[in-house]
Amino acid sequence: MSHQMTPGERVRAALQGNAVDRVPFCFWHHFQPQGSGERLAAATFEFFKTQFDLDIVKIMPDLPYPEPAEKIQDVEQLRLLPQLDLETPIFQEQLLCIRLLRKQLGPDYPLILTLFSPLTYLFNFMGADFKGKDLVIATARQNPAPIEAGLATVAANLQRLMRAAIEAGASGIFFSCMGATSADFSREEYLRFGHPYDLEALKGAEAGWLNIVHIHAAPEQVEDQIYFDLFTEYPVPALSWSDRLTGPSLSEALTMTDKCLMGGLWERGPLTHGSETEIENEMLGAVMQTRGQRLILANGCSIPDDVSDRPLQIARRLVDQLQ
Repeated sequence: MSHQMTPGERVRAALQGNAVDRVPFCFWHHFQPQGSGERLAAATFEFFKTQFDLDIVKIMPDLPYPEPAEKIQDVEQLRLLPQLDLETPIFQEQLLCIRLLRKQLGPDYPLILTLFSPLTYLFNFMGADFKGKDLVIATARQNPAPIEAGLATVAANLQRLMRAAIEAGASGIFFSCMGATSADFSREEYLRFGHPYDLEALKGAEAGWLNIVHIHAAPEQVEDQIYFDLFTEYPVPALSWSDRLTGPSLSEALTMTDKCLMGGLWERGPLTHGSETEIENEMLGAVMQTRGQRLILANGCSIPDDVSDRPLQIARRLVDQLQ
């Protein structure tokens, strides 16, 4: 293909399974905006556009959904989670970040806001690391009512925020879902405690063209399997997961869904510390598995914040050579 596509053209073509001049490419890590949408917009533009000129600008969840004002000591408190309107200060900062970036990027540059699923937020509310997740899972099995009440409230809040984010200029939502792995809920349990609340939240993103569901497995979950097939009917055009960490592979996923696939690079592998040959081999492996179609080449999850720019610069140079 002789025509050099814009990032918007390239990503849209990949979503539709059409030919691209090269695969769309993106990678990301976290920033420290200290509660400021303006600072997050500046750091995001500098990293994604100025420094690396990536095909998707991804607003990281570094202006987090507000935790309950009072620390949750008992799961019954989840029934009392507040309904949040768009005047919520952190929501206002997220929307400001979107508007500032859209003004800088122009009308068609792919811009996505990262949010977590209702279940993921409940995990976070109940405690750091894996303690909160384990507590929510155990409680859901024994006393599901407060869990379901909390999920419903968070889903409604997210729906409002997503709708406003698209109206503010986001191309879509990057929606990260925890709990859908063999180490966490069973498949049947995720269909009860994850699936319906995911879909309720995603109703707010219906006007977006670049909605992506990320099926999350932590680096410690290398032996686990994600329930990939539970997400193939979600109303989004692309699915993201750590394909180098846990199944399915990209080639297997191509047979399971007609959605675009986002992955191919291990977030703790060559992209963060590998040689040029190792980085190139991993990139070529992803392209060969998919024949370069229906693929957004990306890390499976966030790379470490302190990673050297060198392997990232190598990867960015190499992607221009991939056909």
